[in-house]
Amino acid sequence: MESGGALAGLHRNPTFHHLLRPPRTAVNNLLSCSSSTYKRHFSPLPLKFQKQSHFASYSYNCSINDGSAFQVAYSASATHSFANIDWDNLGFGVMPTDYMYSMKCSQDGNFSKGELQRFGNIELSPASGILNYGQGLFEGLKAYKRHDGNILLFRPEENALRMKMGAERICMPSPSVEQFVEAVKATVLANERWIPPPGKGSLYIRPLLMGSGAIVGVAPAPEYTFLIYVSPVGNYFKEGMAPINLVIETEMHRATPGGTGGVKTIGNYAAVLKAQSAAKAKAYSDVLYLDSVNKRYLEEVSSCNVFIVKGNLIATPAIKGTILPGITRKSIIDVALSQGFQVEERQVSVDELLDADEVFCTGTAVVVSPVGSITHLGERVSYGSDGVGRVSKQLYSTLTSLQMGLATDNMNWTVALK
Repeated sequence: MESGGALAGLHRNPTFHHLLRPPRTAVNNLLSCSSSTYKRHFSPLPLKFQKQSHFASYSYNCSINDGSAFQVAYSASATHSFANIDWDNLGFGVMPTDYMYSMKCSQDGNFSKGELQRFGNIELSPASGILNYGQGLFEGLKAYKRHDGNILLFRPEENALRMKMGAERICMPSPSVEQFVEAVKATVLANERWIPPPGKGSLYIRPLLMGSGAIVGVAPAPEYTFLIYVSPVGNYFKEGMAPINLVIETEMHRATPGGTGGVKTIGNYAAVLKAQSAAKAKAYSDVLYLDSVNKRYLEEVSSCNVFIVKGNLIATPAIKGTILPGITRKSIIDVALSQGFQVEERQVSVDELLDADEVFCTGTAVVVSPVGSITHLGERVSYGSDGVGRVSKQLYSTLTSLQMGLATDNMNWTVALK
């Protein structure tokens, strides 16, 4: 699960105004998309680079809603310039980039052809479904730059499928898996210079699906907008791979049976802010929530799934409608099984948690984050000498090596854009 700022209050970066034109010999459609949306040829828009990029003979053409367009051109051997920012000190926040993607759907349930547009504020009716009734979902995934210039996405089809599942729960149409994935590809390529250098972070990709049409009575909105923006990011927790310290919340709950805790609706995250703010005021990294019925079984941390380790056994709360089916969670389970661990998805009690050998969290933003301590009813339990357990390290190393293209992807999870 992920965290990020809203688009409101973000402004177009005024520095992106110099023109850089790729050669006219570039060949269209690097990605051989099946959709015709991205196969039209246009002249390039202005972009500002630190230095001239060496473009190869491939290009990817995308429409822009201001009547002009741009062309992304490159090859795996090309030297691509990076944005002029401090890559060594990236936090996890919103940094305005060059382009975002937008696609609309009316009451007929069919999404129009999407288009890229300059990054900036969006206009919504004050009666829009998302503002009045919270009819909205979001996703989060990342793009990584390899040393050879290739760009990798990690399991974008899973994000598309999860959005479709969530959209059905809150009565919204959703893009097809193909539309979702091609929109992500187009947005990443349009903002390539914002992808951090290898080892410096990743490009966080935030797809949003919202009820943008005006509605006063409680009902589904008459129009929907699918939007994607991106931002270069470093570690989600300031501790990085260092252990985080959690506190168990016993009064407030993130989700209830029959609710929307199992989908990435925007309302899930407002519910955690009060407890999370109180925890951070006491120097905890985040909050671990319990089930709302028995108040003794683990559910989630505010922004990630949780796992416990005892010997060769790894256990994590089962997906039963109140816990988000994390894509990193799913991937970690598969990796752990492939490495000979026993993995159980079931109810996990507080007693088991406090008796574990180690504890870690997973999510798109954090990947794998080791837990150094848990505080429950004023009692603090620490894990290991430094809080970074052997299993956490092993799984983190394996998964990030796959995501960054440093290891052979026998799982077929990564999607190469170049």
